[in-house]
Amino acid sequence: MASRRRTTRGWSYQQTQLVVRYFFIIVAAICAFFPIYWVVISSLLNTHSAADIVPHFWPDWEWSNYTRAWNLAPWLQFFMNSIFIATCTVVLAVLTSLLAGYAFGTMKFPGRTILFLLVLGLIMIPGEATLIPSYLIVSTLGWIDTYQAQIIPYAVSISGIFLIRQFFLSLPPSLWEAAQLDGCSRFGFLWRIAAPLARPAIAVVALQTFIGSWNAFLWPYLVTSSDAHRPIEVGLQAFMSGEGGTDPTGLAAAATFTTIPVLIVFLLAQRQFIEGISAGSTKG
Repeated sequence: MASRRRTTRGWSYQQTQLVVRYFFIIVAAICAFFPIYWVVISSLLNTHSAADIVPHFWPDWEWSNYTRAWNLAPWLQFFMNSIFIATCTVVLAVLTSLLAGYAFGTMKFPGRTILFLLVLGLIMIPGEATLIPSYLIVSTLGWIDTYQAQIIPYAVSISGIFLIRQFFLSLPPSLWEAAQLDGCSRFGFLWRIAAPLARPAIAVVALQTFIGSWNAFLWPYLVTSSDAHRPIEVGLQAFMSGEGGTDPTGLAAAATFTTIPVLIVFLLAQRQFIEGISAGSTKG
C-alpha cells in the first residue's frame, strides 16, 4: 500500500514538473514570436489604425501596404546585393574559421595558447570602437560604395574559430595517427576527414554569419552611397527619410518580406545548428 502511494505521489510530481516545464517553454515561445507577430499585424493595418494609441492585435488586411512598399524601393537590387554579400561573407568566414580552428585545435606550435587567447580577446572589443579606423582603411583603399567593403571586414568570425576549435579538440588523436599511417598530410586530413566530421559546426558558423551579414545595417550604411551596392537593411531607410515622415505600415510590410529569407534559412538549417552547438560544447 505504501509503495503504491509513493508511486502515485512520484507520478504526480513528474506531471507537475512536466506542466511547469511546458509552461515556461510556451511563455518563452510567445515572447520570442510576439515581435514577429506584431510586425506582421502592423504591416496589414490601415493608416488610421496604425496611428491609434490603442494597439491593434487583429489586422485590417490592407494588402496594398505590401504593393506600396515594394514599389517604393528597388528591392530586387537590394535582394541581389544582400544575397551576394552574405554568400561571399559566409564562404570566407567558414574557410578562415575552419583553417584557424583546425590549427588551434589539432596542431601544436609555440605560443598556440597565447595566440588563441589574443584572438579570443578580440570579442571584447566593441564593434563601434573600430568603426572609424575601419572606415579610414576602407576609404584609403578606395573601397567606399563597393561590395568588398561590406565583405572583407567580416571575413573572419572569432566565434566561428572558437566553435570549430572546440569541435576539433573533441576528435580522438588516434584518428590523426591512423591517417598518418596511410600517408595523409595535414591538409589532406583536414579536407578528407576532419572537415566532413565538422559539418554540424560549420553549419552553425555559416548560419550565424549569414544572419549577421543579412541583418547588418550600421557598417553598410556608412560605406555605401548608392542603391547599386546597398543591402536590404539599408534599403529600409527609404521608409524613414521621406518628407512625410516615417511610413509605419510600409516599413512593417518591407520588414516582413525582407525577413522571410532569414527565417527560411534558419528553419532549413535548425537541425544542423542544434547539432553543431551540442558538438562544439562537448569539450573545453
